[in-house]
Amino acid sequence: MGLIRHPPPLESRVRNAATLGGFARGTATGGAPLAHLAIYKVCWAIPKQEKADGNTCFEEDMLAAIDDAIGDGVHVMSISIGTREPAPLIEDSIAIGAFHALQNNIVVACSAGNEGPAPSTLSNPSPWVITVGASSVDRAFFAPLVLGNGMEIKGQTVTPYKLDKAYPLVFASDVVASNVHKNLTSQCLANSLSPTKVKGKIVVCMRGSGTRVAKGMEVKRAGGFGFILGNSQANGNDVIVDAHVLPATSVGYNDALKILNYIRSTKDPMARIGLARTVIHYRPAPVMASFTSRGPNVIHPSILKPDVTAPGVNILAAWSGATAPSKLYEDKRLVKYNIISGTSMACPHVAAAAALLRAIHPEWSSAAIRSALMTTAWMKNNMGGPIADHSGNAATPFQFGSGHFRPEMAADPGLVYDASYTDHLLYLCSYGIKNVSPKFKCPTVSPSIYNFNYPSASLPRINGTVTITRTVTNVGASSSVYFFSARPPPGFSVKAFAWGFVLQSCGAEEELHRNSKSQGRFHGEWSQQG
Repeated sequence: MGLIRHPPPLESRVRNAATLGGFARGTATGGAPLAHLAIYKVCWAIPKQEKADGNTCFEEDMLAAIDDAIGDGVHVMSISIGTREPAPLIEDSIAIGAFHALQNNIVVACSAGNEGPAPSTLSNPSPWVITVGASSVDRAFFAPLVLGNGMEIKGQTVTPYKLDKAYPLVFASDVVASNVHKNLTSQCLANSLSPTKVKGKIVVCMRGSGTRVAKGMEVKRAGGFGFILGNSQANGNDVIVDAHVLPATSVGYNDALKILNYIRSTKDPMARIGLARTVIHYRPAPVMASFTSRGPNVIHPSILKPDVTAPGVNILAAWSGATAPSKLYEDKRLVKYNIISGTSMACPHVAAAAALLRAIHPEWSSAAIRSALMTTAWMKNNMGGPIADHSGNAATPFQFGSGHFRPEMAADPGLVYDASYTDHLLYLCSYGIKNVSPKFKCPTVSPSIYNFNYPSASLPRINGTVTITRTVTNVGASSSVYFFSARPPPGFSVKAFAWGFVLQSCGAEEELHRNSKSQGRFHGEWSQQG
C-alpha cells in the first residue's frame, strides 16, 4: 500500500534501468517523480507456500495503515489489493477505510482485481474510490519460435536464454506421469511430468491451473531444455511475459493451437527458441488484459465500474533484492527490476496522475480529481480503432470504464462532476446504510440512487423511462459553451433537457437532467466551445 505526501526537493530518475537480460532498458521515473512515498506493509507471505502463489492481507492491517496514513497527512492512497470475489460493503475493509479517507479529502485509487475475464468479478466497487482496470502498452518482447516445418511464431518473453539448435517438441499431455488427472495433463504442475519422456525436449504447457513460472520450473525439474507456455481460450491472445528459469516463450491461444496441430501432424516435431528483444511502438495498444476484473458492479449496481483503465500488462517495476524474479524458492537469481502484470501495476499509474492533479489544482476535491480522470479518458487505441479485449473484440465499459486514462488531458477537463462528503452520505442513505456519522441524519425520503453526482451512469434492469440528474461545475475558462451529445445503442434512447449551456465563470454550476428509455447503457459526452 503506497501513500503519496509532499514532494522532496530533488527529482528521482534511474538511468539504464532494465530487467534481467536488459529488457525494457531506459530511464525509469515515477508517474509523479517529485512525490514523497510512505509505504505501509499490510500483506504477508503465506507460510510453507511459494511466494509465486500469492500472499495474504489482513483487514486489521489494512484499516490500521489507512488510519495511520490519514493521520500522517497523505494526499493520495494507492491500494493495489483486491479480493477473489466482490465483497458486500459492510464487509469491505478497504471501502470502509477509504470512506474515512474521503472525509479528509484524500484521493484513493484501488485495483479492480485480476479475476477476469469472467463478468461481475471486480474488487473495490465503491463510488468514493477510483477503480482501475489493466490494459497493455505499446511495447512487446518478441522471442521467435521456429518450428521444424519452418513456421515462425512470434512468442513473447523476458527470459534471457535461447536455444540456437532445434530440439524435439512435445505436448505436456503426452509426457506426464501415469498418476496425473486427465483434466490436468496439459498444465505442467509440480511433479506431473515424466523425466524419462521430457529429458532433452521442449515442452508445450497450457495456462489454466498453477502459476506460469512454476510450469517452467517443472519442465526444468523433469530435464526439459525449453518451455512454451500456451494461452487457454479464456486468456485469448493476451500474452503475459515472465523471467523463466530456462529458455521459454509465451504464445496466444491461436498460436498455441497452431503449435499443437504441428505436433499432432508431424512424426518428429522439432523447435528452437530465439533470443527475445524489446520492441516499442507496438500496435494495437492499449488492449484490455484478459485477467482484469470486470463489471457489472454487483455491489453498487448504479455505479459503473471500473472507472478507468491504465497500463498493467508487462510493466517494468522495481523489485526486492530478497526475492527472485520468478518468486520461486529454487530460483536464486536476483534483480533490481522485474516485468510484472496485474491491476496492481495499473493502480499506481492513476494514483500518480491524481497526485499531479492535486499539485496543479490543490483546491479540487477528491471527487473532482476522479471526475477529471474519467471524463478525459479515451476509448481508442493507437491505430484509431476502439480499444479491444484479449480476443480482438471491441472492449466494453464493463472492462475499461470511461476508457484509458490521459493525465495530460485531465489537468484541464473543462467540467467536473463534484461530490462532497455529505453527498456520499446521502448516497449511503439511498443505498440503505443510515448510521454512518453521528453528525448526519438521513432525510425522511432519500434521493434517488441514480442521481448521485457520478461522472458515469449505470442503469440496471430498466423498463420504461428513467430520469437521472447530474450537476457539472466549470473548472475551465469563463464564458465557456458546452453541448451534449449521446450515442445510445439500438433500442435505447437518451434525451437531455439541456443540450447546450453557457457557464460564465470558473466554479459556475449547471444542473442537467437526462431521460433514458428502454434497456441498455449509453455513452454521453460534452463538447466545449470557447
